[in-house]
Amino acid sequence: MTLSVTDRIEGSPSQSCDVELAKGPWEFDAMPGYGPGASSSDANPLPVVRPGQLPAAYQRMSDEELHARIRSAKATLGDKLVILGHFYQRDEVVQYADFVGDSFQLANAALTRPEAESIVFCGVHFMAETADILAGTEQRVILPNLAAGCSMADMADEDAVETAWEELVELYGTEPDAEGRMPLMPVTYMNSSAALKAFCGRHGGIVCTSSNAATVLEWAFERAQRVLFFPDQHLGRNTASAMGIPLEQIPMINVHKPGLGQTEETLRDAKVLLWHGFCSVHKRFTVEQIEQARAQYEGCKVIVHPECPKPVVDAADAAGSTDAIRTFVEASEPGDVIAIGTEINLVNRLAAQYPDRTIFCLDPVVCPCSTMYRIHPGYLAWVLDGLVDGEVRNQISVDEDVARDAKVALERMLAAKPR
Repeated sequence: MTLSVTDRIEGSPSQSCDVELAKGPWEFDAMPGYGPGASSSDANPLPVVRPGQLPAAYQRMSDEELHARIRSAKATLGDKLVILGHFYQRDEVVQYADFVGDSFQLANAALTRPEAESIVFCGVHFMAETADILAGTEQRVILPNLAAGCSMADMADEDAVETAWEELVELYGTEPDAEGRMPLMPVTYMNSSAALKAFCGRHGGIVCTSSNAATVLEWAFERAQRVLFFPDQHLGRNTASAMGIPLEQIPMINVHKPGLGQTEETLRDAKVLLWHGFCSVHKRFTVEQIEQARAQYEGCKVIVHPECPKPVVDAADAAGSTDAIRTFVEASEPGDVIAIGTEINLVNRLAAQYPDRTIFCLDPVVCPCSTMYRIHPGYLAWVLDGLVDGEVRNQISVDEDVARDAKVALERMLAAKPR
């Protein structure tokens, strides 16, 4: 049997990146930072979200009582409730999800349940925002723990992006070229705030996912000479490089450095300007881990997420979104050995689903997404009990003006179907 992440941490603390992970997330809700886990050392530009605090009664409840409350509330609420669980969510929570998927799949899944008055998103803040933008006017979106943010999404805030944009527009101007292409277009990854999705909507830009990033960049280059891609440098670099763009034309800018950290010549020659952001989980994977996996298992296949650094993606057999990783494993054969470079909860779930294959995480140290791990059965039980009592707790509401512009960029993404 595949142990849950919590069980593995408690059973072998030496194999965890932070033994504090085994504690209840409520112990860290009111503290600065993202809490124990992969992004614990990332700078947290507070206030990112309003940190919540789980009532003491729920902190003291046994696992059995919490799960009984969740099951009872689900039965009481029936079709008025839909629970969404991200691939990276802990098993103790995802077992109650009506839909399991990546952030975009889940936002779309909610659209198939228009009768649901409440959408409980067991993920992180930007995901709940996207769900609220796409949800019906009578639906409310709930994030069980408001402290569940995303360090990558927080690495690009609206003020910083506006500052960089102004500097680049001053350099490039605003006049289209002979083919009618604008000098610069913003492209934001789904892992960003609603405000940045709205920024893209206002400036003729678009949102991308890890599965359609190449299609989105092709769409962008039909309309613009250059792209400002944020917040994940690795997805941008890997995607642009795979399209044949030389690395010297994919520079990374830094809004905190003079001249954005690049020479004017480099900026003028650029095709894709990368933001200085990254995923704390996926940056942990290394080429050495891939070499070790292949040395240990002859014929081992390696698949990683495109948020991994480029050398890791280049060394792997394949790279793809969370759903692409799931599909890769699904298409494998009994007896296959597959090493995966992505968040441990998804890897564990796939290993349990396919016991006739050897499936393991490239990184032997258990280090889940810090903020995704902030969703615990206690928070889920608390918000569901509230709905049963007629109280909406932890609702995520995107400002109407922001939602309008963000939806423009999201709808452009929806139309950019990957080949």
